Amino acid sequence: MARPDLSDLAAFAAVARHRSFRRAAIELGVSASAVSHAIRGLEERLGVRLLNRTTRSVTPTEAGERLLARLQPAFRDIAEAVEEVNQFRHSPVGTLKINASIPAAALVLAPMVARFLAAYPDIRLEVAVDSALVDVVASGFDAGIRLGEQLERDMVAVRFGGEQRLIVVAAPSYLAGRAPPQTPRDLAEHRCIGYRFPSGQVYAWEFEQDGRELTVPPAGPLIVDEQWLIIRSALDGAGLAFVFEEMVTAELAEGRLVPLLQDWSPPFPGFFLYYPRQRQMPAALRAFVDFVRADNVSRSRE
Repeated sequence: MARPDLSDLAAFAAVARHRSFRRAAIELGVSASAVSHAIRGLEERLGVRLLNRTTRSVTPTEAGERLLARLQPAFRDIAEAVEEVNQFRHSPVGTLKINASIPAAALVLAPMVARFLAAYPDIRLEVAVDSALVDVVASGFDAGIRLGEQLERDMVAVRFGGEQRLIVVAAPSYLAGRAPPQTPRDLAEHRCIGYRFPSGQVYAWEFEQDGRELTVPPAGPLIVDEQWLIIRSALDGAGLAFVFEEMVTAELAEGRLVPLLQDWSPPFPGFFLYYPRQRQMPAALRAFVDFVRADNVSRSRE
């Protein structure tokens, strides 16, 4: 039996982990056809089918599951060995893969990207923007960025950016002829634009005043799953929206949106960079964590 190539084993591990040739190809930086060719060659050399393929799914066979279980720790050891050598470089090198929610990407990651890449020109940064709750380890990411209550278990968390605030806003055209809400309970008399999470659940608006918490399910004719569409719909007078204040700073300053129930919307800690505990942190991730921490220190001094 011919010895399989390490690259073919890596291709198999990526497909088995993602359950997808396309996502594996993206991770490996090659075409999906190249990944498929590598898997076919590996199966032929081993004389065993490793993956069950249908038009809708890809799943490891029993043999594939066993091979993947043995390969994953081996690939981790290889990666750590390479990272140990990387520590001797003057400047970190490598690919850093981050998964961020839409608000996190817009509010804290995007303003930092250019500065980080300028400071570390040998690092390649890949960002996947996804508001679903993603298992960053299983999905092949180095780190994620989410709100504090959305963090995965057993992760190292680093504060990323300053405090955030969610506020109710409306266009002057919507408020014309309507009494603005004075308390969250008044929202029942208004058309509220709802946000549906990728899980299918519609977000219930959360308020707090003097230690008193209140949750209000939005009632209205519109539910969407994109932040930009919520803001655009509010600007067009479709109803009240509950959004991150920083995402509508310009619209508030220009008077195109009006803030409501501000005394029911206290700030909260905001976003965190999180990543798994590991014996040898990749140099690119270490550089990013240090960059975020330095930015936090700089912000606290302002």
